[in-house]
Amino acid sequence: MFELCGTELASRLLLGTARYPSPSVLAEAVRRSGTGIVTVSLRRETAGGRAGGAFFELIRDLGVRILPNTAGCHSVSEAVLTARMARDLFRTDWIKLELIGHHDTLQPDVFQLVEAARILADDGFEVFPYTTDDLVVGERLLYAGCRVLMPWCAPIGSAMGPQNLSPLRAMRAAFPEIPMIIDAGIGRPSHAATVMELGYDAVLLNTAVASAGDPAGMAEAFAGAIDAGRKAWLAGPLEPRDMAVPSTPVIGKGVFA
Repeated sequence: MFELCGTELASRLLLGTARYPSPSVLAEAVRRSGTGIVTVSLRRETAGGRAGGAFFELIRDLGVRILPNTAGCHSVSEAVLTARMARDLFRTDWIKLELIGHHDTLQPDVFQLVEAARILADDGFEVFPYTTDDLVVGERLLYAGCRVLMPWCAPIGSAMGPQNLSPLRAMRAAFPEIPMIIDAGIGRPSHAATVMELGYDAVLLNTAVASAGDPAGMAEAFAGAIDAGRKAWLAGPLEPRDMAVPSTPVIGKGVFA
């Protein structure tokens, strides 16, 4: 089991709900992934008018926990207002906090992120901040009241996978007691297994599943990879070496003339 902000979850996969070909495909992907949490963009869906209301009903019927997010927000005031609207709509104090600062890379504006996180934490929210792999930013977010960190491993939707393992490894080591979820940049199940082998607690996916030829099949594949990566971390994977090491000992080996 995986405990997140006092809630026990059977799955370490969090699934986004955007870009699916149809509601039925989304529902099947959620089912086969085994996820206990889905993320929902309040701004994106409410922009659809009546269709947004139907979408929210579909999400509620999935029987999983909803993690609203502030996708599309570019200022503290926007993010705080969106979070409070989401709390009223979904009856949850959980919020995935996104504050975009760069239009091309969709990199978070970490300065505004920390400020918004402090405001929302003081307002009783459990803040899940989408952030970079910067240790100082991570510390500031924790000081602001966050109990979870969600660093990226590559730009949103890029499917590039982890681009720099060193800061991800350092961030995991720096905050060993903090739940940490890789959010953004994962493209393949092998990418998910890689970050889980670093000791991360969970992975949040959207585009890699929703845009696959078979979203439900891909969701199931990611669930298996995340589980395998977690088991590998717990088992203690062999670290890379600079030279060959024989698997069969040479000392004591019989010699035949």
